[in-house]
Amino acid sequence: MSDLFAAEEEERLALARPLADRLRPKTLADVSGQAHLTGPDGTLRRMIASGSLGSMIFWGPPGTGKTTVARLLSGETGLAFEQISAIFSGVADLKKVFESARARRMGGRQTLLFVDEIHRFNRAQQDSFLPVMEDGTIILVGATTENPSFELNAALLSRARVLTFKPHDAESLSELLTRAEAAEGRPLPLDEGARASLVRMADGDGRAVLTLAEEVWRAARSGEIFDAAALQDIVQRRAPVYDKGQDGHYNLISALHKSVRGSDPDAALYYLCRMFDAGEDPLYLGRRLVRMAVEDIGLADPQALVICNAAKDAYDYLGSPEGELALAEACVYLATAPKSNGVYTAYKAAMRAAKEHGSLLPPKHILNAPTKLMKGEGYGDGYRYDHDQPDAFSGQDYFPEKMGRQTFYDPPERGFERELRKRLDWWSKLRKERSQG
Repeated sequence: MSDLFAAEEEERLALARPLADRLRPKTLADVSGQAHLTGPDGTLRRMIASGSLGSMIFWGPPGTGKTTVARLLSGETGLAFEQISAIFSGVADLKKVFESARARRMGGRQTLLFVDEIHRFNRAQQDSFLPVMEDGTIILVGATTENPSFELNAALLSRARVLTFKPHDAESLSELLTRAEAAEGRPLPLDEGARASLVRMADGDGRAVLTLAEEVWRAARSGEIFDAAALQDIVQRRAPVYDKGQDGHYNLISALHKSVRGSDPDAALYYLCRMFDAGEDPLYLGRRLVRMAVEDIGLADPQALVICNAAKDAYDYLGSPEGELALAEACVYLATAPKSNGVYTAYKAAMRAAKEHGSLLPPKHILNAPTKLMKGEGYGDGYRYDHDQPDAFSGQDYFPEKMGRQTFYDPPERGFERELRKRLDWWSKLRKERSQG
């Protein structure tokens, strides 16, 4: 009876484990969605086959299998496995792990140390890994959701290979749901539309799609099938993967800016709405739209800056959510406006010239002469008042004499700048004629 009771208790405890834990892959071949790493020709497979496993940084969003793959690597290579989290560990914990790894190495066995959220360690803590990586005490596998280029020491990165874990696509998430149904021995009570909606809600996170599936099974009554609307009511909705201070923030604002620059109003509006939906500060987005107006539209459409400032003021006046429509209007306006970085590039070129020639005095003829001494030095001599000249244009040279004339602003033949190009060409023609005369 005791053996039967123990078996029943073991089965009960197994079923009590979360579905994501029960479906954790047993081999690298079982890992879903990372074929470029774990498939037959994947990077990790090649490493294992070569018999040489180096330190690595696993970079990717949550729920893509970073922890699982690290465990499987240790199993398939015979390495001892140690796991710590940078959130809960400090210097003392690291010292203990390193001492255990040294003792193990003395016995002829190497340690694979998996560090979750490795970007949470400060620079000094990251440096502490370097000696034990170099002498072979540990093979480090660090996991991070943030861009390693920004969050990890250069010294650490130079000793580890960065492997990118991709978000699950719809196909791999659907495959996980099929495995879940097989494990549960019953289909998900969802119609086709609801099933597709569940996959979208998971936002590329394998753990999330299995957690959502569990919620659906718990909520369903006998014989009940949920459509997409009912599914949303049951599971509410999972917040998008987005950290306003980290990589998700910069990725989306970059996507928004490039969509505007690429004249794609639909993509631009999509990324703007994703940032609204994720709780981004609308005034931050207003400031970024103003920046896009001056950087990418410029004088091709001088109204772009006016409209963006008006949208920011409208948001200030209306608040959220009504004011968000004003920012959306500005976003679409920018995306559909003619594009020019003429002023932007001219500004950068002029700034370089200002730094290089910052000690040169302007030519004396354009300087005021408020004293007799300055008049005697030639200040103001030969200055011609443009309004008194034909076409209100004197054609004088205003650059420092040692510098000579420079050209920074080169307007393209687009939008309003086409008119500016005509003016500049006309003035250039007059300048040549009058300098020769």
